[in-house]
Formats: sequence, structure tokens, C-alpha cells
Amino acid sequence: MMTRPCFELEVMGRKVQLGERTLIMGVLNTTPDSFSDGGLYLAPDAAIARGIEMARAGADWIDVGGESTRPGSHPVSAEEECARVLPVIQGLQQKLRSIPISIDTTKAVVAERAIEAGAAIVNDISGLRFDARIAAVARDAGAPLILMHIRGRPADMQQRPFARSIWRSIEEGLARSIQRALAAGVTRSKLILDPGLGFGKTRAQNFEILAHLERLQRFRLPVLVGSSRKSFVRAIVRGEGLQTPPSRRRNGKSPQQASALPNSSLQFGDAAAVAAAILHGAHVVRVHDVEQIVPAVRIADAITLAARRRNR
Repeated sequence: MMTRPCFELEVMGRKVQLGERTLIMGVLNTTPDSFSDGGLYLAPDAAIARGIEMARAGADWIDVGGESTRPGSHPVSAEEECARVLPVIQGLQQKLRSIPISIDTTKAVVAERAIEAGAAIVNDISGLRFDARIAAVARDAGAPLILMHIRGRPADMQQRPFARSIWRSIEEGLARSIQRALAAGVTRSKLILDPGLGFGKTRAQNFEILAHLERLQRFRLPVLVGSSRKSFVRAIVRGEGLQTPPSRRRNGKSPQQASALPNSSLQFGDAAAVAAAILHGAHVVRVHDVEQIVPAVRIADAITLAARRRNR
């Protein structure tokens, strides 16, 4: 097991250590159509209450998103996205002053207005491919910028031909994203990388990414992983194999829609995926069920700490 490198990140004017323990980012979707919790937190009051609940359960950051990026989804206008996220960010910022809030968006105007409302981190699932101006917004605000790898766009990412070598695609794609961010003036110490599990990858490729996550150490940047409730986890928990059935790729039918799973079963699967990500080098994990995942994070962190002490 490789030792997880440590980094220092400045968020909200405070130094945050990444690597000593894993940070938990709680997912808060203020959308009617997200793949697992669409509509549950569309009302601002419900979303704010959920954010507070996640913080109390152990979330270090709250990630607020107003546009679904599930397979087959289509973008909404910046105005609609702002209407969904700004009241929630403002409410959370007032009630959770010590908990950083990130804005999950691919639009510079949304990121800018979210920061004005109190967001402190920018999470761009496109890695600056959809709107490169996001880099300037993060730069001007001094906000950490999360760069994710994606193949295609949410509307077609699971329908287009998949990469023959997923790691080549990820490494080349993230290298381009980093270059764009640095060219825009973003400080390297503000960058976080996300390999983009589920975004234009086959089921087997997602597990290949988890199995070799330490390859991202070549970039010498912190790593965030989001496997929570995704179809490749659901499929294995259901007892399916690594290969995605061709019919699902052709007709776009999501495995989440194919059959429901008991929450407890999916949470066990999510916990296993999170633990694997941490043991292979993740610094931040993005999860929906914070309270249920915290024990797995603690166990994986204890193993990571023991390995670090053994290697000294």
C-alpha cells in the first residue's frame, strides 16, 4: 500500500491539512432530477436542513449543486441554476460559518454568484472544458478549484464509444485541465483532482480507476473521489458482473432505474468503495450518506495512518 501524500490547502482563510485524515464532502442536490435524490431537497428550507444534518454527522464540506449531471441529463439555464442554489448557500453560510460550502457547477456566472453568496470552493465536473472562465472566477476569489475528468457531456457520456485506455484518457484530460487552470492564473496549491467515476466510463473502468488510483500521485495534487450511489456500485451490490450489458449502453437505461436496492445494501457498497478509494490515496470523498459512511472512513484512515507509521 502506497503512503498517501499530505497537502496544505487554504480554505476560507484557514489552513486545511489533506492527508492526515480523509475529508468528507456531503452531497446536496437542489434539483428535481438528480439520479438518487432528485426532488428531495428542491425547497431551500429542506436543503438547508439537510446540509446542517450532514455537517452534524461529520461532513467537512457541503457540495451544493443545482443542475443534474446524471447520464442522459441536459443542462439548465444559469438563471434556473442560481435560483436553486443561491438561497441554499446563503442559508448554510449563515448557519454553518465554519463549514466550507462548494458550488458544483460548470458555469462561470453561477460560480461567481455562488461565491458572492458564501461558497468557498468551486467544483467543476467538466475540468474547465465547458466554461474555461470558471478558472478566473476561482482565481479572483482565491477559492480552491476541483477539476474532474469527464468524457463527453452528461447527455451523451454513456452512449459514445468508451476509451480503450481509461487511464490514458484520465491522465491526458486532467493534464489539460491543470494547464488551463494554471494559464488562467490559478495557484497550483488551490487545485484538487477528481478522476470522474461514472462520467463516461464503463463499469469495469470505474473499478480499474479505484484499483489504481495512486496513479494520480504523478500530478502531486490532492485527489477527490465520488463513488456514492453510482450505477457501477449498485450493479456489483446487486450481484452483477464487471461488464455492463450492451443493451443498457444502447438504450441509455440507467441501472439505477432498472431495479431498486435497499438503502442499507447500497450504503454497505458505498462504504466499501469509499474505503478502497482512501486506501489508494483519496484525500476527499464525496458522499450522500454522511452518517453511514463515517465509520468506513475512520477505519480506512486508521489503516492509512498505521501504514505511514510503519514506513517511517
